[in-house]
Amino acid sequence: MESTENRIGQLVEAMLSDYEGGKDIDRVLSFDQPDKAVVVDMLDKLQHLVFPGYFRNRGMKVYTVRNDTTMLIEDVLYYLQKQLLIVLGYRNDMKEASDEQLRSCAEETAFAFMEKLPKIREFIETDVQAFFDGDPAAFYKDEIIFCYPGLYAIFVNRIAHELYLLNVPMIPRIMTEHAHSLTGIDINPGATIGKYFFIDHGTGIVVGETTVIGNNVKIYQGVTLGAASTRGGRSLNNKKRHPTIEDDVTIYSGASILGGDTVIGKGCVIGGNCFITKSIPAGAKVSIRSQELLYKYNEKKEICSQLDEESSWFYVI
Repeated sequence: MESTENRIGQLVEAMLSDYEGGKDIDRVLSFDQPDKAVVVDMLDKLQHLVFPGYFRNRGMKVYTVRNDTTMLIEDVLYYLQKQLLIVLGYRNDMKEASDEQLRSCAEETAFAFMEKLPKIREFIETDVQAFFDGDPAAFYKDEIIFCYPGLYAIFVNRIAHELYLLNVPMIPRIMTEHAHSLTGIDINPGATIGKYFFIDHGTGIVVGETTVIGNNVKIYQGVTLGAASTRGGRSLNNKKRHPTIEDDVTIYSGASILGGDTVIGKGCVIGGNCFITKSIPAGAKVSIRSQELLYKYNEKKEICSQLDEESSWFYVI
């Protein structure tokens, strides 16, 4: 019987030979690709900066808010610039840039992003208030900040969106996919979201890249704000593919709203499991018609529960 060592050697040779096949996944660029662990660590530090009273950096022995803030900002700037030096080369306008041009762009982009932190904090403050006002199960705002996955997903999106607007490749998507993996909430960094945004429960929510969401919008678990079709493939890049949700809209669980031309007007209420591909005028209440549930307790007795079209609530007869 052939030795284990020889069999392992054969496996190694087979893999090395396969690596030479010219596949896209064969490229070895360990030092030319962003480091996900570093990006996630930056998110943690940015969370400390956005919520200074809630998330302390235990690795830094400081005694004043000024010192703590200074160290965190310097740390994020240092690592962000290093990651930007790697990813800026993915941009078409930077492919032929010199090392000096890349360093200058990385520095300016990093500072431009950090200057957006007060704006991000302004929006996050409204989000926390929206969660508190909208969820009677929340007893304290501290509970929301520490525990609610929806708020974390929104926080990460607000960070990633500012980097997206600065034309930073890859890093924004790494951030939002990290939040997706932790929360089950998938918000593309390109999505534009107004103030007082409330995600209730959140699991299974999908918000596409070109989605525009206004102020005071509330969405429940399982909602999809997506594209009507992706058959066009790459030709759809940079085109409006996802819906616009205007102010004061509520979207209940399981609803799907699709298409770049679809606009949900101000104050609309979209019922659970609705499938919408056309615009809805302001103030409308949308629900599924003639839905019916059957309860069979035995062969002789049947109770029907159906939709009351006037009240839009279920009643039992």
